[in-house]
Amino acid sequence: ARKLELAVKVFKTSILVFKDRDKYVAGDFRFRHGYCRSNPRKMVRVWAEKEVRNLQRIHSAGVPSPQPLLLRGHVLLMRFIGIEGRAAPRLKDAGLSVEKSTSAYRQCCVALRRLFHECRLVHADWSEYNLLWLKGTIYVIDVSQSVEHDHPNAFQFLRKDCANTSAFFRKSGVACVLSPRRLFEFVTAPELCSLPAVAAAQDALSPSGGKGDTPGMDVDGALDALHAVAMAEEELMADEDGDGDDADWADAQAADANNQARAALRAEAEVAAAVFQQMHIPRDLASISRKQFERDASLAAQGRTDELVFGDFATLGTGTGASDRPEEAGRAMALAAAG
Repeated sequence: ARKLELAVKVFKTSILVFKDRDKYVAGDFRFRHGYCRSNPRKMVRVWAEKEVRNLQRIHSAGVPSPQPLLLRGHVLLMRFIGIEGRAAPRLKDAGLSVEKSTSAYRQCCVALRRLFHECRLVHADWSEYNLLWLKGTIYVIDVSQSVEHDHPNAFQFLRKDCANTSAFFRKSGVACVLSPRRLFEFVTAPELCSLPAVAAAQDALSPSGGKGDTPGMDVDGALDALHAVAMAEEELMADEDGDGDDADWADAQAADANNQARAALRAEAEVAAAVFQQMHIPRDLASISRKQFERDASLAAQGRTDELVFGDFATLGTGTGASDRPEEAGRAMALAAAG
């Protein structure tokens, strides 16, 4: 008979500090009946229960992760991720080639999206430390802090998860990595064809277009489209013309102008990235301040709809009408106000 390898995770009660962990539990409807903040032993039980519930949901969705088997107090028994007693390495320690890092990166992008839409979760501590690599597959671990995707802080946690992903794989030598904002949009988009780059690629493949993650433009195809746009933008900002030593004066002037334009594009991209990391991300139209609404309405009146800060939203929940497509409702309200 084949031996079943198991792993035991013990949540320590003596050194665990929960002062900063309340934000991961507060607002989670699964703990709406309350939990004890003052008793570390009771709080650690809540943390262990949260890990089990999240792992069950993730594993049931088919996202590679340890299968939880039994919880007793603060001790969790689950399937072992490894081979013959040797644990799979963390992504940080896997020492992957550029080719394998590229595969791992794409798997991470897809896993983040699947967690959000299929599991209705945000990991909230996604990094190379909480991912395992085994036989060419990424496994998600350590999900006790993961929150429902309608949690009050879910978008802030997801933004950090996206930033961690982009930073790690950029350092790992992956040729083209989406910016945290582009990755955030890929993860949260209710329909991939709502992303401009994906819509353009889909139209090129099929003039009649289509909606959703259709066979004509699946998740991998959408990633390819987004990466193609990101690659073109990087090349546009990175390529520099020569200094003109061997060219005539006119060519030198043109090269200098091009280099200045590229430097301006790089500076603009850096500012946009910094703004995204600090900006408030609303969950719905009601979360947008009047000041920001008036600003977007003004931009819409000038025809500058591509500059709308809150032109797109991630739709959660169910319903009918405009509330199902808040990204359209946001633009419509701004355009209506401008009119």
